[in-house]
Order: sequence, then structure tokens, then C-alpha cells
Amino acid sequence: MQSQLRIIDMDRGSPTAPAYVLVLPGGKPRSQDPSRCWHLSNLRMIWLARSLRSTLGPHGIAVQRLQYRVRGWNAPEASPVHDARIALERARLRFGDVPVAVVGHSMGGRVAAHLADNENVRAIAALAPWWPESDGDRVPADRSLMVAHGTTDRWTDPVASRAQTEQALARGVNASWHPLSGAGHFMLTRPWWWHRITADFVLDAFVAEGVVAAPTDRKAGRHA
Repeated sequence: MQSQLRIIDMDRGSPTAPAYVLVLPGGKPRSQDPSRCWHLSNLRMIWLARSLRSTLGPHGIAVQRLQYRVRGWNAPEASPVHDARIALERARLRFGDVPVAVVGHSMGGRVAAHLADNENVRAIAALAPWWPESDGDRVPADRSLMVAHGTTDRWTDPVASRAQTEQALARGVNASWHPLSGAGHFMLTRPWWWHRITADFVLDAFVAEGVVAAPTDRKAGRHA
């Protein structure tokens, strides 16, 4: 049995926004089990989405978190991509054709790469992404891409994500890869590093799009 698709507002339902962020959780390669709010993949994204809302909210940027109907990728259906496209379309109807950033962890990073063909998606943040089929190649050259990966991740491959990020950079994507030494998969080592590098990337992307003003209170070296 599938659960209902859930799109959770982190901004108390603001009717307008200059830009929009969709946060995408991880999952499993294959599973038709319903996605539940208590699954760790969803719980971890609550923490991340709240942090993003805290940083981006003062700029008026809307943040939503997606809970898929089922837990699996389920090739060839790519179930979570379908769910995420529904969320993007609902956001477009609500906010208009504003710039979008998609932020995905693990399988969510794969979903994010598959959403990069949406014309409103301007920035992709892939955190410890599961990219088993050169999914990073799906990011068009006129997008911004940030990939962060723990160097001791045993669930997804940091070597592969780095190689695909470098390939994207060679294709003209505004791409960067950021390692966190000694960190595993679940973003529990230095969690605020993951939150901050993601928020800064998203904010910089929207500044580049001309929809928000550049912040004046950045602290140098805080990703070190």
C-alpha cells in the first residue's frame, strides 16, 4: 500500500516567494513500502529543512520538504522523481516561475539530478548522492551544482560523485565538490557543516539569479 504524497511547508504557507527550495530525502534502490514520517531518511531531512528555513527565510525564500509515497527508486519507474515533479508543479502554480533549488540526500541526490531538466531548477545540491548510473551527467551546463560527500561513506561512493562533479565542470556546469574528511553517509558528523554549506550554496545561486540581495554578514572559512 502506498502512502499519500506529502509536501511539507517549512514557511507556514507563505503565498509568495522570490525563490523556492525543495528538500528531498533518501530511500532504497527498490521498495514499495510506504514512506513514513518516522523513517530516518525523513527525520534527517526535517533537521536540514529547518536549518535551511532559518537561513533562507529572512530572504523570503520558500522551503518545502517532500515525503515520497514509497521508499524505493524502483527502476524503471523512478517513483520519487514522479513525486518530486508533482511538488515542483504545485510550487510553480503557487509561486510562479521563480528560480528553484533542489536539495537531495542519498537517493534524494539522484532525484535532484533527474529534476535538473526542469527549466525553473537553477541549482542542485547533492549531499552524499547515490549516482549509480552517471546521474550527474543529467545536469545541464547552465545550472549550478554543489556536491558534498563524506570521505568514509560506505553507502554511496564519494569517488564516483567527485568524478561526476568534475565531468560536469568540464561540460560547463558551475560545479563544485566538497569532501568532509572522516564523515560517513548520514550527515551526523559535523551536521552544521552540511547545513551551512548547503544554505550558502543555495543563497549564492539565488543571488546569481538576481532574485535576492547578497548577504553582508558572511564569515570567512566556515566550511573549513
